[in-house]
Formats: sequence, structure tokens, C-alpha cells
Amino acid sequence: MKFKIDATTPFSSARAGEITTDHGVIPTPIFMPVGTVGSVKGVHMRELREDIDAKIILGNTYHLYLRPGLDVIRGAGGLHKFNSWNHPILTDSGGFQVFSLSSNRKLKEEGAYFRSHIDGSKYLFTPEGVVDIQRTIGSDIMMALDECPPGTSDFSYARKSLDLTHRWLKRGWQRYQETEGLYGYSQAYFPIVQGCVYPELRKESARFVSDLGADGNAIGGLAVGEPTEKMYEMIEVVNDILPSDRPRYLMGVGTPANILEAIDRGVDMMDCVMPTRNGRNGMLFTSNGIMNMRNKKWADDFSELDPDGTAWVDHEYSRAYVRHLFVSQELLAMQIASVHNLAFYLHLVKEARKHIVAGDFASWKKEMIERVTRRL
Repeated sequence: MKFKIDATTPFSSARAGEITTDHGVIPTPIFMPVGTVGSVKGVHMRELREDIDAKIILGNTYHLYLRPGLDVIRGAGGLHKFNSWNHPILTDSGGFQVFSLSSNRKLKEEGAYFRSHIDGSKYLFTPEGVVDIQRTIGSDIMMALDECPPGTSDFSYARKSLDLTHRWLKRGWQRYQETEGLYGYSQAYFPIVQGCVYPELRKESARFVSDLGADGNAIGGLAVGEPTEKMYEMIEVVNDILPSDRPRYLMGVGTPANILEAIDRGVDMMDCVMPTRNGRNGMLFTSNGIMNMRNKKWADDFSELDPDGTAWVDHEYSRAYVRHLFVSQELLAMQIASVHNLAFYLHLVKEARKHIVAGDFASWKKEMIERVTRRL
């Protein structure tokens, strides 16, 4: 994997860059649609390619390991062939999913014991095993196994959690260096900075991660219950230390405003389930604000979903029609909303890149924050 910076911009840490993988080039900043089980919910691969113009999608080690299982994925020749997505894929290590199963998991020095949410069967994820699983999945970018502590953790817990994450990272990094991909292309491995909301822990973790010299680095453990301003503070603390010549991936964030603020602080890659999850529940993100499509005010509004946005797929449908679909509980409503939201997110980061290159990102971002946070 290669990364180059194409442009920076005044009054901001934002940068425009380019990540090159064996499955394609990713212009940054980039938003990555979440395809947890190998699919982005309710969205065809054709729509991801043509309507949304996604450059990279995510898969999840935990979910893919349980279903369909490694034998099926290996038999298909890796996830790219299994799901017909011949473009870059990043896989989360499953650490966050194990964290979310707090009542069904135990963390030990050897790894994370957990019970399947499907049938209750018991498994162990080790740092080495998670590398092996992601080798079988065949993602272009693999993530290290970590513990994601709650944003409200006290310092003592955050300290112990970080120490465990760093010990696991040493083991995972060694396994990564000792192994090779299975399908004839290279795979990168991103370590994850943790440390909760404590600057001294975040700084320590950022230095620890930087010293590995990995192809890219991730910032985890944010947007998990801490105040938004704390999240922004931790991004700044970490990005002051992480090497500027490697991509920085902020995991699991967030709203359009969160994304713009993260880009402003030097983040290159982001992902979140919000565009599809909120879309399925009737919330649309637009260039002029947020719409609840079940509101009666849209019942006779025959304008496009986002008249001031670019002409992505939603130009086919009026607000009145999409509201009718949601009120009628038609599955098409969820599909239209998911495609729309993802297209808007990808449009937003493309516009951010354009304004970084133009040198006026700071003023554009200020205007966009005001627009995308309105309730319409």
C-alpha cells in the first residue's frame, strides 16, 4: 500500500491525498460504507459503484468469521470474489463487536473469549488468530485486535485496557510480518490508537503505534459515549503525533459535521453505519440539513430530496413519494434512503477534497457545518 499527499490547506490540518492498493486507488479524505457481513445493507454492488461511487467498503472479521465462515470465503477465493466487489476492502478486527458483547465476553491475556450472538457458541479471538482470519478474508487493509473501552471509563480501567491493547498489538504485528496474503496481492495492517479520553494515554498510544512504522494508523475508541468536544480534542492530540506521511483512519465516526471536523483535524479515512442505519429509519442527510421523511410536511412536497445537491440517484424521487413509501412501510423506502445518504456522504468528502486543493477548505467547512446540522 502506498500513500501520498496531494495538497494541504491554510488554517487547517486537512489534507488531500491518495491511497494506492492492489485493488485500486482511493482519493482522500474518504468515507467508507460499512458492509458488515460482506454487503452494505439494502444496497447493490452496482449502486455502490455507479450511483454512490464508493472507492472502498468495509467488512467485519467477527461477523464474517461466524457467517458464512472461513471455509466458504476461502473456497470463493476471498471476500472480493465472494461478494463481487473488485475494489479495496478494509476489515475491522472484530474488537469493537466483542466490546459491544460485554455480557458475553471475557478479556484475558491470550485474547478475547466471547459467545456468538447467533447461537451462543464459544470462541476465542487472539491477536495472531485475527491476523490469520483477515488473511483468509483477503481484505486490502486489516485492523489489529484491540479492546475498545467505553468513553466513560475511569483512568484506572483505561490504563489497564491500553496496556492490554499494546501487548496484543505487539503479537499481532509480529504475526502480520511472519505471514503473507493468500490470494496474490498485498495486505496492509493498521494498528489502533486507544486511551479513552485521557490525553496522556492517547499520546503514549500514538507514540507506541507510530514506532511500528505501519502503512497506516487508526484512531479507535471514540464516539463511544464521550462528549463530542472530547472526541475532537483526542483527535488533535493523536494527530499531532501520528506520522503525517501515513493515512489516518478515524473508526466509527459519524455525522456529516463529525466528518468535516475530523477532516479539519487531519483525518483521512472514516466509516460509520449512520448513513444506512438512519436512512432505514427515515432520516435523510442533505446539503441543506436533515429530514425526517415520516413528517407530514413532506406529504405534498414534490421537489427532489436534495435540490441543491449534485444529481445523484435521488433525482428520480420526490420527497412526497419517499415519505409515502416510508409511511406504507415499503422496503424500497429503505433502499432509496440508504443509497441517498451514502451518496451524500461520498459527495461531502469529495467536496472537502476539492476545497482542500483549492485552498479555501476552512471557510467552506464553516458554511457546510451550519447547513448540514439544520433540521428541515
